[in-house]
Formats: sequence, structure tokens, C-alpha cells
Amino acid sequence: MTIPQRLHFCWIGPSLPWAYAFAVLSAAKRGELEEVVLHHTDLLDDSAQVEALRRTHGIRLSRIDPTACLSETARGLGLGDGLIDLYERLDKPVMRSDVLRAAILYMNGGIYADLDTITVASLLPLTEAAAFVGSEFIVWPPSARLSRSPMVLGRHLLLDLIRKVLRQMPGGWRPFRRFERFYVRRLNNAIMGAEAKSPLLAAYLTAMVDLPQDRALQPYALGPHLLNEVVQRSDPGLLVVPEPRVFSPLAPEISAHWFRTGRTVPLAAILSTETRIVHWYASVRTHARVASITPESVLKNRHRQLYSALVCSCIDTLPSLA
Repeated sequence: MTIPQRLHFCWIGPSLPWAYAFAVLSAAKRGELEEVVLHHTDLLDDSAQVEALRRTHGIRLSRIDPTACLSETARGLGLGDGLIDLYERLDKPVMRSDVLRAAILYMNGGIYADLDTITVASLLPLTEAAAFVGSEFIVWPPSARLSRSPMVLGRHLLLDLIRKVLRQMPGGWRPFRRFERFYVRRLNNAIMGAEAKSPLLAAYLTAMVDLPQDRALQPYALGPHLLNEVVQRSDPGLLVVPEPRVFSPLAPEISAHWFRTGRTVPLAAILSTETRIVHWYASVRTHARVASITPESVLKNRHRQLYSALVCSCIDTLPSLA
């Protein structure tokens, strides 16, 4: 069996920013999958971006009832009301999305991607696996944060300092690549794929329900932290873990360089032939920029900003949208 040729996005809220509409549009333009689905929990506001999605071939807008979705998923896994109770305890959309994305993938199969992404190449090669989860380079895995070893803490503090300096240095993404091998490679649930009823997703959803309440409310607890634990303590089967360059050509924090402006935009130097999706990390340093991203701003900055050049290279309908 292979992963269904379907890409899922999930949005909680009525207003969809252009930056996230670009994620869906680029997936339809470049992904080469049979269908791109935007699951939304609320009635979407009438807007130019939503209309652009409706007009684009291969995109389906699907309003989802979280209670019904999680109830059906929980029944299949014998979890009672565990998933619904967990979802209702969570007060942040990003945490609720961790639960919803896993349930949607478990029930339907396919590929899931966060909305702070741009698809740059065909996703068909990813569907040949039984399951995959993206990876990234980070500084502070839970083991390092909890360590009492001065040597361990010193090493990670140094790595953190290097990353902070290179995040702010013009062109700092270039020297960072020489240091990447010293950072910790960890799974990230921002981009993942699986067959329907995947054992990995079953174990992941069950672990969500079993997680103590105080821990479930902590940042990243239901996402990357728990997923890494599930993979480490269970048999992941035929799980494929692509290299960070496939989905995260610029690491967290270093990804701020997507929005730096300069005289040149060395997009080809950042993307590799293996890059399929660019995760630009709205949750790190760039979240405040989301509201200001429009087709007009992207066209204006395409010759001096990496993010704008990336969007223009992947969505050929931008001039008409502007």
C-alpha cells in the first residue's frame, strides 16, 4: 500500500490570511497530487483569498466538525471520549490542530502540511512510503533542557548563541549550514504522511489521550515532543524520515532569513533538488509578518526578499490575484 495522493491542510478560525492561502495554492500548482483539501472548523469569511482557492482546480474547501471527526476517530481506536475531552481542554488553535491533523490523517490517509509552507516540487515521491515524518535541526530537545550536566548545558548554550548570531547576521544562513551537523535532528509533525489507519498514528493519538493534563497544555507537548517519544518507544515499521533539507531548508530561527531584504535573492542556493516543501516557520520569528503578506507585497518584494521570490516562483497566478 502507499499513501493516498491527497494533501490536507487544517485551519481553525474564520479569517484566512493570504500567507496561508499561498500554501494551499502552491500545493495545487506544484504538488501533482489528486486533491488538496483545506479542512476548516469555522465558516470562512468572504475574501479574495478564499475566492482564489475556490477558483483553483484541485482544491477542495471542507468544513469540518471537530467533535464528529474526533468522535469517529476515537471509536475506531477504542478511546471513548478521550480525544473530544482533550480537544475541549486545549485553548490554543495550534494545540487543537495537533489533535485534528492526526485524526484527519488516521481516518483518511494522505499527506498533512502546516499552512506556513510553500510547496515547491512534486509530492508524488513521498506517497511511495507507508508513512513519513519530516525532520528539522533544533537546539533544545527535552533531554538537553532537563539535563543537569554542565557539559551538556554548555554545549547547547553555545549552539543557541551561534544560531542567534547567524539569525541576525546578513546572509547568516550560509555559515549556519557549516554548523548544522552539530545540532539535534528531531521529528516535526508540521509535515507528515501515512496510509489510512496507520499504526503509527494510532499510537500517536492514543498517547495524546494518555498524556497528563498539565503536560498536554505545555508548548509543543502534543506535537513534536510527543511524536518523537512515540516513534522512539514503538516500532515505527516502514517509517521514512526525510532529511531536513526536504522540508526545512532553513532551520528554525534561521528561517527568519526568508524575510530579510537584500540586493539579491539566492533562492537556488537555499533550495536543493530534494526540497519538496518549504516550511518557513510562522510560529517562530515571522508570525507578526503574516498579516502584511499579500499578492501585492509579494510582487513588490520578489527581487529583494527570499520569501516573495519563493512564492512568485511557485504560483504563476499572482499577477491576476493582485
